Amino acid sequence: MMMKLRSKKSSKGSRSSKLGGGVINNLKEKKGQYSSNGLVGEIQWELRPGGMLVQKRESISDGHHKSGYQGTITIRVSYGGAQWFEIPIESTSTFGELKMVLSMVTSLEPREQRLLFRGKEREDTEYLHMTGVGDRDKVLLLEDPAIKERKRLLLLHAVPGSGQPMASPPFQTISV
Repeated sequence: MMMKLRSKKSSKGSRSSKLGGGVINNLKEKKGQYSSNGLVGEIQWELRPGGMLVQKRESISDGHHKSGYQGTITIRVSYGGAQWFEIPIESTSTFGELKMVLSMVTSLEPREQRLLFRGKEREDTEYLHMTGVGDRDKVLLLEDPAIKERKRLLLLHAVPGSGQPMASPPFQTISV
């Protein structure tokens, strides 16, 4: 037994809303007024680098901006538990650039530093504003444990009185 199937014809209005026209129409409708905490204002939109259109974030009244584009911010850096540094830096800087500034203040090379923000170690290539670092936020600076141990071993095996490390390292290398 054979059956003949017919396609249903649809009107242009419903078709355009199914194919994305509704998204644009929706956006135009949402551009109007909205109410939040009794305040009435216009919704502002921003286009992200990936092409996503999102609602622009509002700034908070005490000066903290959550949009990430703040210009120069001050970061409070805790080092060694007792030392605090307030570092002014651009919000669009990377953690690697922050390490370069901290190397001038702490005399630790950038490769010897570990920066933690919100409990996570951050890579040198991560941007401050993309990870949520804002004005007056706290970042924890730790010395890399492996490098710290290597320095300690070199100081332990220094020639007494001279302050210079021994000619041969305290460990032997095996070559195959």
